[in-house]
Amino acid sequence: MTNVDLITREGGQGEIANELINNGQLNLGSYRPFYDVKTKQSYISMYKGGDPKDPKNYVSRPVQTNANTLRRDEWKLLDEALIDPARYRLGGVADLVEKGLTFNLGNAMGTTVFEWHDSSEAMEASLTMDGVTRSPGDRVVFQHNYLPIPIIHVDYEINARALAASRSLGNALDTTSAERAARRVSEKLEDMLFTDTTYKFGEVDSRSRNTIYSYINHPDRNIVNLSIPWDNSAITGAGIIQDVLEMKQSSINNYHRGPWMLYIPTEYETILDDDYDATTPGTTIRERIMKINGITGIKVIDTMVDDNVLLVQMTRDVVRLIRGMGLQNVEWSTEGRMITKYKVMTIQVPQIRSDQNGKCGVVHMV
Repeated sequence: MTNVDLITREGGQGEIANELINNGQLNLGSYRPFYDVKTKQSYISMYKGGDPKDPKNYVSRPVQTNANTLRRDEWKLLDEALIDPARYRLGGVADLVEKGLTFNLGNAMGTTVFEWHDSSEAMEASLTMDGVTRSPGDRVVFQHNYLPIPIIHVDYEINARALAASRSLGNALDTTSAERAARRVSEKLEDMLFTDTTYKFGEVDSRSRNTIYSYINHPDRNIVNLSIPWDNSAITGAGIIQDVLEMKQSSINNYHRGPWMLYIPTEYETILDDDYDATTPGTTIRERIMKINGITGIKVIDTMVDDNVLLVQMTRDVVRLIRGMGLQNVEWSTEGRMITKYKVMTIQVPQIRSDQNGKCGVVHMV
């Protein structure tokens, strides 16, 4: 099961969030003890400060742990197992990363929520003949908003007998559970962009600014009616183009002029590969859509509900990925001497944005 812990101004929700709140921070090194076969002692790596990528800024300290503590090379195998699942089907999240629509938290393990601001329109220009007359002295008004910080995690276990067998036989540690956990975490992060689920904890203001929304449930998104489902036999290539143009116009009407990404559900993937019409064989509907100015790509999202289409302006004022910590393996707790629990966890959240006037660069056709 994939868990989403939340940290807000009111406190924490979930075991990791509460651990972070109670201790003031979550030092990952203390949750990754390793056993040194030479000294026959377990250690944890403690960060001293400075460049976190410099090994000199870490020190190893001895600790008392259970007999099943992993060795350094076994931790390395678990960490390598996270690489491929992290890239699995993350179409929407990958777009944000590739286009640089990210914001890195300086202290992801701190206890504060992410605070951000939106602004009003102001500073109206005046036309005068002498240049002396003062223009209206209004100023930009900034509004404070808060976004809960989610910790997404999945538990898995490594059996003591299986670990002992791999060591005695010289076999590599089986990392299947870690891979599956990483895949579930990655899928949950993608779900936060494309499924009709909100995440909130504590007080929510009148505009629900303290809630994590997706593309398809943000209150300020622009909704356009889908005339005919694209997999209906009555739809034509021209009809699909007209729908896309209507979405584009809706975005422009709300002062968002691209560039855009078009997201479609799995059921529409092969529809776009059909010929646009009988008079232009060899030209697919997909190719015709890509000729619309400002549309930079079309992507199929498996988690999107059928008969939903999204047109998203790919700029920071519309959407960005708040990044605190990438996928990590940690040892969380032990149950007796036979089972050791582990977690794959990440601190990341997509943030859909609009201005104080409710103008948003997300168009939702449904």
